[in-house]
Amino acid sequence: MTVTETKAAYEQHGDGAAHHYWQGAFIGDEEAGRRLAGLPAAVEAALAEGLETETVLAACDALAGALCDPDHPVHARLAPHLPEGEDPAVLAELGGLLGRRELTRKLRRELGGAAPGRLNRADPRETVYEAWAPVGLVAHIAPGNASTVAPLSIVEGLLSGNVNVLKTSSADTLLTQHLMAELAALDPSGALAARIVVLRFPSSRQEWLRLMCAPADAVAVWGGEGAVEGVAAHVPAGCRLVEWGHRISFAYLTGDAWSDAGTLDALADDVCLHEQQACSSPQVVYLDTEDEGEVFAFAERFAAVLATRPPAVAAAPAGGPDPAEEAELTTTELVARLEEHLGLTRVFAAPDGSWRVMADTRSPLTASPLHRSVWVKPLPRKRLITTLRPMRRYLQTAGLAGSRTDIAALSRTVLAAGVTRVTPVGAMLDSYAGEPHDGVYALQRYSRRVAVQADPARFATTACLDDLARPVVLPRPAGPLLGKEDVQELAPQVARADAELYFRSGGSTGAPALSIFSYDDYDTQMHAAARGLLAAGYDPVGDRTANLFYCGAMYGSFISFFSVLERLGGVQLPLSAGPDHRATAQSLIDLGADTLFGMPSYLWQLLQAEGAALRAYGGLRKVFYGGEHFTEEQQRTLKETFGIETVRSITYGSTDLGPLGYQCTESSGGVHHLHADLHTMEVVDLAEDRPVAPGETGRLVFATHARRGQHLGRYVIGDLGREIPGRCPCGRHAPRFELRGRTGDVMRVATYFLNHRRFLDLAGEQGGHRGELQIRLDGADARELLTVRVERAGTTDPERLREVFLAGYPELRSAVTERLLDLVVEAVDGASLDRSPTSGKLLAVVDARR
Repeated sequence: MTVTETKAAYEQHGDGAAHHYWQGAFIGDEEAGRRLAGLPAAVEAALAEGLETETVLAACDALAGALCDPDHPVHARLAPHLPEGEDPAVLAELGGLLGRRELTRKLRRELGGAAPGRLNRADPRETVYEAWAPVGLVAHIAPGNASTVAPLSIVEGLLSGNVNVLKTSSADTLLTQHLMAELAALDPSGALAARIVVLRFPSSRQEWLRLMCAPADAVAVWGGEGAVEGVAAHVPAGCRLVEWGHRISFAYLTGDAWSDAGTLDALADDVCLHEQQACSSPQVVYLDTEDEGEVFAFAERFAAVLATRPPAVAAAPAGGPDPAEEAELTTTELVARLEEHLGLTRVFAAPDGSWRVMADTRSPLTASPLHRSVWVKPLPRKRLITTLRPMRRYLQTAGLAGSRTDIAALSRTVLAAGVTRVTPVGAMLDSYAGEPHDGVYALQRYSRRVAVQADPARFATTACLDDLARPVVLPRPAGPLLGKEDVQELAPQVARADAELYFRSGGSTGAPALSIFSYDDYDTQMHAAARGLLAAGYDPVGDRTANLFYCGAMYGSFISFFSVLERLGGVQLPLSAGPDHRATAQSLIDLGADTLFGMPSYLWQLLQAEGAALRAYGGLRKVFYGGEHFTEEQQRTLKETFGIETVRSITYGSTDLGPLGYQCTESSGGVHHLHADLHTMEVVDLAEDRPVAPGETGRLVFATHARRGQHLGRYVIGDLGREIPGRCPCGRHAPRFELRGRTGDVMRVATYFLNHRRFLDLAGEQGGHRGELQIRLDGADARELLTVRVERAGTTDPERLREVFLAGYPELRSAVTERLLDLVVEAVDGASLDRSPTSGKLLAVVDARR
């Protein structure tokens, strides 16, 4: 179903009986029953289509923004479906849990990365590929007392790639159905809608429950033992039963802590928040003592604190206690009062019954009737494990108050007793993104760890098996084109929590620009660059690599490729680019380096300066370069003179966007594959925001998706390129493109547009030039002056090159013939060419005109 059809179905369903949401459409009971019978086939069809994690993240992030904005139409559509008395602020709370930052953090914590479903190498040095795969179909049985649990449970199922069918109770509103409809409508691909079914029916409808569970690979049940038992009867053999049942939590206070009034206030916060309806709410307060008098005294003090708290509000998840709960409250309090006569208990309660503190001299854990009802018991720490371990299946949170050493020791003890979660008192109901629930990670419970072993000889350069299987399809970007200046204006708006790593560009095409990353974004990009380097032929087992990129002044190349080699587990000599070529060459020889990483201009200078020593060494085999290009003539020199076998791009990227493309062993020159799991790419017209014809050259525009920090939109990187049609001979599905120079390399000179790359190609192909080439533009009274500065060591005759340029470049020849331009070719030492002081890059064009 298309997004338009999904929205139409959502907006037009109207019929009050259509309270089921099935793969993009609202339907009634009769249709739901019919479709339930065909659920296995629907699941198989949905699983046959891939689901990118980015699709889920993008839709959830968009929905999060809508939920957090009270004026957004989505917020207005959903508010009427909240349970009666529910504060609309719960939508904003839900939105806070669905943002990209929170969900990405959850993915990283639980499944190890932001794209856990891709078959990447578990160890870059081995051709073994591992991933987290969906179990298939997850059936969710939602609770009736927490409106946000059901949609969040489905989101967890989607993040792990599953098809999801969820049951809400017949008493629930249609909030979950409408939330899921809104989420699906934000996915143009329809992949999310195909993986979501939400049904509303009573538990007495056992046939529907059976049809839901029969084809399931995991059944997630929220509720008590009765609810779990009722569902377990329908769970087929081999199906995972994931129990999110009721749990008991308690607070534990040392002597110093319970004497502190601040501790009592914090404890009261935990008790009153959500009226003890959360599993993490304290039902019992344990004191580290054997003295019954201290237990009674503390209970009285704590009762006085509870008495000052405002009364419960109707916005509590279940409103107020129902008749059965009222009966339990009354019975529990009466029994406790009767036991006062035996000296076992003492009860402190509000006259209106709104709270009660029940001191009990017996240590065993006792469940509370909730609604601000708290047991206070003695439990010396030496008896903690003995007392609590019998209840280990039901324990969840322990709120601890004490000294730093007490907290450390008690944490270990209560965890050994069966507790799964320890917090400070006052924060028992707090949570964080990616937090384990009841001792397990939900996403792992809904996933399988799968592995593929491949032939090392055939898959040596394959970093991700999925690259050979299917293309990555990411949401298409929208919005205006943004240039470097626009992005620099946005940089100060990066959230403080995302501004963890700062880089500056090399400044080869203008003033150095600031780029800001979160560490998670940086890690994602370095892993991508590592995969690209494997594709280019880098061998992390056999290669001994000298990292010769420039370092310092916040420039990122050296640091980034240090990180890449670290993730690859490759042998690294972190020398960096330095002025002492002799010392660098000697280190290469002494340490047995066979692979060089660096800028072409620096590597060329090093090899020219220390050519005799390095030729005599004879150990260099591979060169991976970045930031610039080696000409074909320079590459021929590296191979013929120095015996280097592989000369290939280490990556194509930028400081602000990170790695954008990589070369495979079938790529050469400026041809790269797109890092399609990180970016989408467009080729637009040189003057307008419209796509060029297939195969034509235009401006390269990139949009980065897998990034939670600085958002760059549709970024005009400043490079020219063209898409290469067809699938690469290497077998990868990732799109290919060819770099065709930079927009800054196109010069407006004497009414003509001249391209630096054209000069470079003519010099190498027809003039035999093997060195570097730089163009300088100067103004003059009569005409402009274009000086082609070529490296003396790589040039035979400057005058010969001038003839080659005039003969092979008609526009240049016309400008000179019409006496609009003077052309000079001069041979200079390589060290005298103008370079970026930060990155060492050769400045292709130096425009000195005023």
